[in-house]
Amino acid sequence: MRNFHLISHHLCPYVQRAVIVLNEKDISHKRTYIDLANKPDWFLEISPLGKVPVLETQGTALFESQVIAEYVDEITPGSLHPADPLEKARHRSWIEFGSQALNDIAGFYSAKDADILEQKRKALRDKFKRIEEQTKGSYFAGETFHMIDGVWGTIFRYLDVFDQIGDFGFMDGLKKVQLWRQTVSVRQSVINAPPSGYHDRLERFLIERNSHLSRLMQANEAVAEQA
Repeated sequence: MRNFHLISHHLCPYVQRAVIVLNEKDISHKRTYIDLANKPDWFLEISPLGKVPVLETQGTALFESQVIAEYVDEITPGSLHPADPLEKARHRSWIEFGSQALNDIAGFYSAKDADILEQKRKALRDKFKRIEEQTKGSYFAGETFHMIDGVWGTIFRYLDVFDQIGDFGFMDGLKKVQLWRQTVSVRQSVINAPPSGYHDRLERFLIERNSHLSRLMQANEAVAEQA
């Protein structure tokens, strides 16, 4: 019997990517959260890149979220990828595109002024417009949940907080992506991927970035206090 120990960070979307697959495959696992600003020595010994997630199993440490997700999928019945090799490769391509979207999200919440924020907003909007052309149903490829849906679920989760800060128009007019986001957001494996308190932690993280988005959040708080 395999034991699974996932080393994690409370806010990391790549950890969530691995957890969603573990949840979908109904695999119990131990989870340990670390402070990435103060990484323990034992973690650095098993994580050559110094990043989470890391999955320990059978005396082996696996790193990189997609490697972990693929491994868990391969050792359990019922793949979360399409059976057709070409379609599987297409899904993997758009999973990588999702990783680039996460980079744009980081650029968005770290933007130091309004001009850079707008540049990053447009870059992220362009990502959603591009994948709109590829989306074919309630999920990415129809009515069946695949690994790619979990990956993009971690992206859509950021928008839940961004939408409370302002109307950034990320998905205006993109009906297929809007439906996809709604469908994925109520999937139990996606709901349960982050730990308790995630939303509040993310808000604190964003407001402490000393970015333009931070200042928008602070302005919103000031207005709310005066109301």
